[in-house]
Amino acid sequence: MSEAEPEPRQQEQPLIAHLLELRDRLLKIVWGVLLVFLPLMAFAKDIYAWLAQPLLRMLPEGTSMIATEVASPFFTPIKLAALVAFVLAMPWVLYQVWAFVAPGLYKNERRLVVPLLASSTLLFYAGIAFAYFLVLPTVFKFIIGIAPEGVAVMTDIAKYLDFVLALFLAFGFAFETPVALVLMVKTGFVTPAKLGEMREYVLVGAFVVGAIFTPPDIVSQIMLAVPVYLLYELGIVAARILVPGAREVEAQQRQQDSG
Repeated sequence: MSEAEPEPRQQEQPLIAHLLELRDRLLKIVWGVLLVFLPLMAFAKDIYAWLAQPLLRMLPEGTSMIATEVASPFFTPIKLAALVAFVLAMPWVLYQVWAFVAPGLYKNERRLVVPLLASSTLLFYAGIAFAYFLVLPTVFKFIIGIAPEGVAVMTDIAKYLDFVLALFLAFGFAFETPVALVLMVKTGFVTPAKLGEMREYVLVGAFVVGAIFTPPDIVSQIMLAVPVYLLYELGIVAARILVPGAREVEAQQRQQDSG
């Protein structure tokens, strides 16, 4: 019995090594974000002023944003600086994730993961930029335009940050649609042909999502729904190109359906 005891310990050693590796990767992520965050703290107010520009440009003359909580003027810009630091450090974060999972992947899977990580990062940034430069001005113009006469629009800085971040996340994740479709095809959950058959439902769903995450005006809904649908089409094309065997699987299914 005593000779058999070392076997479980030998089996546990790889798990301990993986946990230590995970700890090291998480610490590197934290230090990387901190290295970006610390310099940004000095510019926290300027960053918030830049973020508030889409609303401030639309406010009537003589009005401004307000702070309804005592600590909001301090904590809100710091919170924004921390979030900006995480977004800017995203390539470093994804690299650490990749370095942790890469040893357990096959060679062909590694070739697919690298472009997916890079494209997902760029698409997320593109979604945020799209929301800031195009969506926010449209949304605030609509909101201020429907305010009753005699009502001064004076938004709380913390509530404004929460609203903008919600839009950023909505558009950032919406722009990840091509990556999600490629992964779905890669795992065999669906084929590009089947995705093509779902176009009508996706188009309706895109407008439903636009109605949920944007004000109830048709312009804002279109500004979210149209990019989501176009990215869906892009995802179908990317899946056919990046996933080996996708066309063969579709051909086999067509033969089975015709037979």
